[in-house]
Amino acid sequence: MFCIIVKTQLKPGQRERFLEAMLPNAAASVREEPGCHVFDVLEDQQDPNLFYLYEIYRDEAALAEHKQTPHYQASREVVNPLIEQQSVIRAGVLATSPEVRRA
Repeated sequence: MFCIIVKTQLKPGQRERFLEAMLPNAAASVREEPGCHVFDVLEDQQDPNLFYLYEIYRDEAALAEHKQTPHYQASREVVNPLIEQQSVIRAGVLATSPEVRRA
């Protein structure tokens, strides 16, 4: 399995707009994409404009497929202008909780 951890620093005052776009995207990703096992949206406890996305996919091809979905593309249209800075960690998954479905 393959994981990305996306660190997203928003421009000030963009929290609600970000969540309005990102939460439905995360839910649709897990619900509609067989290759998306986990899509968690995490908020920093100290900075209200800092978020982390924790996503697990079957493989890198499933992540590429995710980026072609209507829910991903619609969320990116809204989210991209809200971002001040973003970075991505790409990692292989060695272990997960038992609840993560296996493909």
